Amino acid sequence: MFELDLSYSLLLIVCLIAACGFEFVNGFHDTANAVATVIYTHSLKPWVAVVWSGIWNFIGVFAGGIGVAIGIINLLPVESLVDQNVAHSLAMVLALLISAIFWNLLTWYLGIPCSSSHTLIGSILGVGIAYSLLPGVSEAAVDWSQAKKIGMSLLLSPMIGFSATIIFMFLLRLATRKTSYGDSLFKEPKKNAPPPLWIRSILVLTCTSVSYSHGSNDGQKGVGLIMLILIGIVPSYFALNSAVSPASLREPVANMESLLLSINPAPLSAPDSTLWAQTVALSQKIKNETAVASVNNIAKSERFLIRKDILIIDRNIKSLTAKDELSLSTADRKALRDSIKQVRGLTDYSPFWVVLIIALSLGIGTMIGWKRIVKTIGEKIGKEHLTYAQGASAELVAAATIGAATQFGWPVSTTQVLSSGIAGSMVASKGLKNLQTGTVKNILLAWVLTLPVVMILSGTLFLLFRTLSDL
Repeated sequence: MFELDLSYSLLLIVCLIAACGFEFVNGFHDTANAVATVIYTHSLKPWVAVVWSGIWNFIGVFAGGIGVAIGIINLLPVESLVDQNVAHSLAMVLALLISAIFWNLLTWYLGIPCSSSHTLIGSILGVGIAYSLLPGVSEAAVDWSQAKKIGMSLLLSPMIGFSATIIFMFLLRLATRKTSYGDSLFKEPKKNAPPPLWIRSILVLTCTSVSYSHGSNDGQKGVGLIMLILIGIVPSYFALNSAVSPASLREPVANMESLLLSINPAPLSAPDSTLWAQTVALSQKIKNETAVASVNNIAKSERFLIRKDILIIDRNIKSLTAKDELSLSTADRKALRDSIKQVRGLTDYSPFWVVLIIALSLGIGTMIGWKRIVKTIGEKIGKEHLTYAQGASAELVAAATIGAATQFGWPVSTTQVLSSGIAGSMVASKGLKNLQTGTVKNILLAWVLTLPVVMILSGTLFLLFRTLSDL
């Protein structure tokens, strides 16, 4: 779409380094979620715990797929923000990066467990909303259906962590109350003494599970952030997946066009009928544009426009297939959605090198700067010392919750799920009186403030940078 001169190329490199910096900060900000329990129960020495956690964070990034990353990319319809002015794209990217990194560093410095997911999503929403305020902008700059889905996952996951841990603790106590294991599990760890081997093995396993789950979910957010940068600044190279042959999509594109043409638009409302007509025209256009063997055979100036057309078709089909009056059977509606899903293989991707640098950033970040948040989770949420049962229960629930969310492509906060689980384990032990209200209030305050503060910050920075770029 456009070539970069030297100054913009250097800025692109700076932005990529900053995105890795965000993931690095995410690593040492969220490390405590995995290692706090093994450290405070003396199951592993701190340096062993953080190195072990870093390794499994690294592995998790590669094993998690890109479902969450695509959710992050789709939250901000970058095709709306990108134009011939590279400075406009840089305004978007810099606003995202500066606001997200600033808030992560501030909450880490204050020792408050805060969600990197909330931070990144708040930055994206702030930029999108600010863009919609620009003169002459009429299209939506935020995919609100995607935002709603992400918002629900972020809202429900800590509630699940809290309540599920209480239930798990109750069942564990019930199952072990007449055994010698129960006494060992629910007692405070002996000072500077490692637990019995079987307990130690369980806690190391739960630490590994949370580290792996954190990498598979949070790592994808960094992948999504870098793809936003690359698509926004150099769309001619990254708008389409060069590993996919456009010609291989001939069948799903033809099926999609055939199903769209079989629709009788008469029962549809006037806006939906217009939407249908637009989708038919775009599907026919895509059929012609993808009749080539390689993405390299498509003109650079056309690649981003093809991406934009595919994403518009996708959104239109989702809207149309949700209409009861659409003259398609349930099977045909599903076939239509499946066809565009296959076509999205041309737009939904991430290069190997992007996943690699994010995995390295997250893994290395995990090994640094963990003490502040570990102390909060291990000492300041509950009034009693963390027991083996509490640590294992909170981490098992967190790993299961995050793992399930990753499978559905939902971004969730490891920090929120685990800190909620620790709080739940304390309540399960001695009731609400066992919580340190000051710490809990600070965590809740950070949870409530993160989205609005980061949205305002990123939106303001975007408008400022955009204004400066037009001078």
